[in-house]
Amino acid sequence: MSATPSATERPLNFSTPYLRAALVRDAVDYTVEGRTIVVNPGVTPVTIAEEFRKTIPPLSSTVLADTRIEKADALLLLRPAAEDAAVTGITEEPGWSHLADLLGPGGFPRETPLYRSPQDDINTVLFDPAYVLGERETPLDQREFNVRANLWFAPAGTDCFIHNEHDFIEVHTQVHGLGRMQRFRNQDQASLYQDVLMSPGYTTPDPFCATGPQCTYHYPMHQYRADTDCIWLAIEYHPVPRALRTLPTTLLENRS
Repeated sequence: MSATPSATERPLNFSTPYLRAALVRDAVDYTVEGRTIVVNPGVTPVTIAEEFRKTIPPLSSTVLADTRIEKADALLLLRPAAEDAAVTGITEEPGWSHLADLLGPGGFPRETPLYRSPQDDINTVLFDPAYVLGERETPLDQREFNVRANLWFAPAGTDCFIHNEHDFIEVHTQVHGLGRMQRFRNQDQASLYQDVLMSPGYTTPDPFCATGPQCTYHYPMHQYRADTDCIWLAIEYHPVPRALRTLPTTLLENRS
């Protein structure tokens, strides 16, 4: 990965020898060296500078090798250890915790081996959530979101708990191993109705949620399942109350 004069690059705070992770901002003619998972956390397509010009759509990812990005407001670059590497040691890295320890007593079942990395603040973006979630055809109501990212780890065969509570929009990118995102009618495993298979470099094509009143979000019952030892990335879009907006009003008007 090679920074250009116009780009800024820093390691994400969950970057380790098991997984090199970096945030690139304001990239122009940016070179991606070697095989790399490239995530577009923004709302503008990112163009790959090849003869047949293709884009990385908003809130999605791909695997690139030895090529260039024409322009990007922000990129997440992930270079995990080889697929046959033992990655279970990543949970011993600084800042990793069992989810039960993060949520406190009764918040999560201790017997489910689900671990989370430190979280990093990525960016602040503007978009119409109803448009991004496919609920209307044109953007009408731009809102500001703080973007945060972290990694998860679960060993092979783990069902990571069926739930439906989030106060943000979330997408997932597979980083290591083979897993799946699943939807259910209720908290019974037998109520499964959608199984989205995920291999390294794949991001769920659209967030699972729908908009609710006053910038809230409704999720179906869902979970991540690890078929093998798995690392995956979660990118969260947290709504900023209108009174606390940090981006200029002129920027809001220009993007409306």
